[in-house]
Amino acid sequence: MTLGVVKSLAGFLLLLNFCMYVVVGAIAGWALNKALDHTYYTGHGRALPVGFSPIYFPMGNEATGFLVVFALIAAVVGAASCLSGLHHLRVWGAQSLASSAASSMTAWALTLLASGLACKEIHIGGRNTKLRMLESFLIILCGTKLFYILLIHAGFFGGNYCSYQDTYVATNTTTAEPQKGSTTVASSV
Repeated sequence: MTLGVVKSLAGFLLLLNFCMYVVVGAIAGWALNKALDHTYYTGHGRALPVGFSPIYFPMGNEATGFLVVFALIAAVVGAASCLSGLHHLRVWGAQSLASSAASSMTAWALTLLASGLACKEIHIGGRNTKLRMLESFLIILCGTKLFYILLIHAGFFGGNYCSYQDTYVATNTTTAEPQKGSTTVASSV
């Protein structure tokens, strides 16, 4: 692929992933807000019941609490990795690839974890439409984030990057005295 195609496709995936992470964060934030508004309140000086769970959600099933917490964490880290990817898209160098790939892989791993919890919630059943949309977005994000990671690495292995050492060698073309212990190579040019 040429450099322009790789960069434009990576930019599209970056924008798509950012928008999807914002939607996941908004839905998970709504669910967390609803759970905090409807939690079990005991009153001042009274103990919590024996079977009380700190991750109690008034909607969904047993996996909903864990799904919402991990989806919220994945959304924040994923949106931040999209901002790192935006910097990489602007610079498109080997140095920016390292930070962009590391943050993208971290976000992808957290998204996979939240997606696994979404699959568990689908398997248990009994959830509302907003939670179904959250599950769908998480599962789709796993594929689009993986495709973005593969795309930026394909651009790197395609030879479209120039590292700092390459520019340093290209600008320092003067000949210097041979170092002690080095062998001289005769040129036939």
